[in-house]
Amino acid sequence: MYEAVDTFGSGGGTVATVLDAALAADPHSPALVAASGTWSYRDLDEQAARAAGALWSLGVRPGDRVLACLPNDLTIVAAFHGAQRIGAIWAGIGEALTAAEQQHLHDLCAPAAVLAGPHWSADSPVAVPPDRWSALVAAAEAAPAVPLDIDAPAGIGFTSGTSGRPKAVVHSQRNLLLPGAVLAATRGWGPDLRKGDSFPMTILNLLVLSTLTTARAGGCAIVMDRRDVDGVAEWIAAHRVTVWNGAPAQLYDLARRPGADLSSLREVWSGGSDTPDPVRTAFAAAHGIVPRATYGLSEAPTVVAIDRPGTDWTTGSSGYVLPQFDVAAYADDGERLSPGSLGELRLAAAGDGPWARRWRPTLGYWADGAVRPPAAGPFPTGDIGTVDVAGRLSILDRRKMVIIRGGANVYPLEVERVLSTHPDVTRVAVCPVPDERLGQRVAAVVEGTAEFGDLAALGRRELAGYKVPEAWARVDALPVNAMGKVDRTRLPALVAEQR
Repeated sequence: MYEAVDTFGSGGGTVATVLDAALAADPHSPALVAASGTWSYRDLDEQAARAAGALWSLGVRPGDRVLACLPNDLTIVAAFHGAQRIGAIWAGIGEALTAAEQQHLHDLCAPAAVLAGPHWSADSPVAVPPDRWSALVAAAEAAPAVPLDIDAPAGIGFTSGTSGRPKAVVHSQRNLLLPGAVLAATRGWGPDLRKGDSFPMTILNLLVLSTLTTARAGGCAIVMDRRDVDGVAEWIAAHRVTVWNGAPAQLYDLARRPGADLSSLREVWSGGSDTPDPVRTAFAAAHGIVPRATYGLSEAPTVVAIDRPGTDWTTGSSGYVLPQFDVAAYADDGERLSPGSLGELRLAAAGDGPWARRWRPTLGYWADGAVRPPAAGPFPTGDIGTVDVAGRLSILDRRKMVIIRGGANVYPLEVERVLSTHPDVTRVAVCPVPDERLGQRVAAVVEGTAEFGDLAALGRRELAGYKVPEAWARVDALPVNAMGKVDRTRLPALVAEQR
């Protein structure tokens, strides 16, 4: 019988020991399924040790950065575990990034090694191609035992960069391990957990939500190598996924595949961006399971709030704040506002309960070869929203994305939620366009066949007049990043092209 072990109370526990409980309970149980095959917990432990030895042979030492630009498969998971075992700082580089974008992140981190897969395009004197990495792993000797500090820098996650250059968020092993411990405990997961993820494992949050989370439950991480609707459905059916995390666009597509076999699913999470109510209801009608909305941050890391298991949900809500956090809205002057008030959401550690004082703020941001610590006090998320007395969190919009039209604030997400209720809108994104008189006007980029006049009329019925878009553009597909978030930096140009 598997029993989760909480090592945080004594300050112990590292990524190197996160597999221990599952190894003791059943070393032959599946830990990881990917395109190349299946690894048991014993296999994953052995491959992680070999990866640690291979990195050590490359000269990687504690505190050095290890970059990986690798596909979703067994190798990236083993390499991540191996880097953590020798105290290195892990960072993933997206395969879909351009050579210039990869180069920027490479130069920012100044790595000691780059695990370069087929989509690595930047220049690096420390790049290790796949064939050489395989040979190093096969011949690896054990790395020496390294004292590990659970609060030292361990991983770098890059913010999405949808409104500018990505920031390099630095986390400790403590914070990489905490989400999985909390989720496994609060959602009642055990060895039957088969958690599927189709987002790229080069995103730090995805490693946290896959291998580090399933290990807490003694379950299995299903690492998908496809993100298209048919590929996701095939993975879920073939590997009997019980919990799947997808983007709203993927849920939208699956809702239009009522014949897909998703019968193994117990939970479907929607993350990365706002999930319109029609998408939730359509998915539930097609597959009999109501998607769970989430709210997360690279700086948390991962999930901050989520709907509870089951079918209940509240329009506009992103679920309940997880118990390791104290989240509240704050005024511009830093005053904490009463529950239900609208303001910038800020994070702090919970002050009571079983997970009190476990969470730590991000260590800071990597810049100029060191960690730049965040300001003291509750961590500002940059999101405008509310938390009610029951702990339900709702997001109105990103603070820095607010449109200021003639001195009045317009929050794009509020407008998008209204427009997305039109049956002929697949997705919609709202952005500012410059205006000589008002400073900015509201524009909407629409994916779908809805007539702009009908959408404007819908907006006038549900919104104040100044919030209704005055410029429109239609696209076959909204521009998105690897997490399925709309790349808002590209929206104004799309509007300009069609004006």
